[in-house]
Parts: sequence; structure tokens; C-alpha cells
Amino acid sequence: MSNIEKYSETTFESIKHINEYGSEFWYARELSTVLEYVQWRNFETVIAKAKTACKASGNSVEDHFADVSKMIELGKGATREVEDIQLSRYACYLIVQNGDSRKKVIAYGQTYFAVQTRKQEIQEQFAQLSEDRKRVAIRNELKEHNKDLVEAAKDAGVETDIEYAVFQNHGYQGLYGGLTAKDIHQRKGLKKSHKILDFMGSTELAANLFRATQAEEKLRRENIKGKTEANKAHFEVGKIVRNTIQELGGTMPEDLPTPDKSVKRIEKEIGKINNSNNQVEMENE
Repeated sequence: MSNIEKYSETTFESIKHINEYGSEFWYARELSTVLEYVQWRNFETVIAKAKTACKASGNSVEDHFADVSKMIELGKGATREVEDIQLSRYACYLIVQNGDSRKKVIAYGQTYFAVQTRKQEIQEQFAQLSEDRKRVAIRNELKEHNKDLVEAAKDAGVETDIEYAVFQNHGYQGLYGGLTAKDIHQRKGLKKSHKILDFMGSTELAANLFRATQAEEKLRRENIKGKTEANKAHFEVGKIVRNTIQELGGTMPEDLPTPDKSVKRIEKEIGKINNSNNQVEMENE
């Protein structure tokens, strides 16, 4: 078992707390221990960077980083009051993004909190959307992030179309338990002209979105160079996302159902509906 595989969902879920309003939070001092920071002052530096990122993204720092005081036991019945911070899941995500990426637990935390944070965002944003519209929205977002992944891979040394296909296959193999893009295509029973991403449900698309965004960030954050190292990194990210899905009790991506309609067909149908609605509005003016 590699160092990164010893971490699991319980690594962070075991220190999660629920307040009286049913909202989840983490204590910074407990998180610092899990993230293997021996000195609190070193962790405070990471928190400061996370707060800066939070503010830069347009979010309220106070909503995600709440200063609190609590009593800790010193032994022999003695206690002492210490300053702590209650962190939201988003705050934890920002902290691990700004942590020491050389630590395996940080690498796991980056994927874990990214998956959970993005899952929460998608749930909030798409709660009222139909499955078809969710697929279109996530597929279009994935198209944009794949462009970023192409650039990051190119910077790492993945230059030709064939080399990028190999790079992509490593990501799929990590996420799909060893299956390549060709294997996934055959498993879905698609025609040669069909693109596998156009025949994925929203859950499967979301898993691939997590893979793409985290692979791109890892390549840039760790300044990975060389085709072999880039392929290895993509595979590792895919595998971590897969492990996280498994830890959460989710269905493996290769076992998710294949939709009957492609995303392209749904987009055409939505376009026709929108054009029809616009025509009605014009006639009523």
C-alpha cells in the first residue's frame, strides 16, 4: 500500500463536527494535526493564505473562518484556553490547496475537499435542473477545463496528439479501474463516431470534471515535467478520485448507466425549445 492509499474518507470525516443548526465544520487545530503540521505557527501561515484566497474569490472570510476559544486538557485535570478557528468545508479546501503539496495527506486532502466542495456546489446550483440540463451544464464546463488540462500537459512535455491520447488514457485508467478510453467506449456500446463524454450521465461527468480539474492543478502546482511523470500524475489523480467515490459509497463510474441520448442531441432539443419560446414572445409583443 502506498502512502497516499492509507488515507481515506475517515481521515477528515472523523474530525468533522456538526453545530446546533446542523451545519458541518472542522476545528483548525484538529485539522493541523491530521495534515501533519507540528508547529501551529506554520499552519497559521497556511490559514492566512487560505483567507486571502477566500477574499479574492468574493466570499466572506468570516463566513468560512470563525474565530473561537475552547478549553483543552493538559493532564492531571488541568485545562487551558486556546484560540481556534471553526472552518467550513470550503475553508478546508482552501487550506489544503495552500498547504505543503509534498505531504501525501495534503495531496489526498486536495482531492477529497475538491470533490466534496464541488459536489456541494453542483448540488446547490443544479438542484432544480433536470438530469438532461445537468448533463449539458457539466459537459460544457468539462470542455473548458479540458482546454486548461491540455495546456498544463503541454507545459509538462506532452506535445503530440498521440502523446496526449496516452496522457488522457492514464487519467481514465486511474478513474475507471484500469479501463482505457477505448475500453469505456466499447463498454458503453457506442458507435465509432460517438464521444464517450457525450454519453455520460451527470454523476459520471462530474467525476471526470473532478479528475480534469485536479490533474491540471497538480501538474501546475508541482511543476511536473516529462511525459512519464505527467502520465503518472494523471493516473494518480484519477485513482484518488475513484478511491474517494468508493469511500463515499458511490457507484464506480464504469458501472453507471449510459444515457440513451447524447449531450449534443439534448442541446439541439433545448435550442429548439428556446427558439420556440422566443418566437412566441415576439408574437405576443
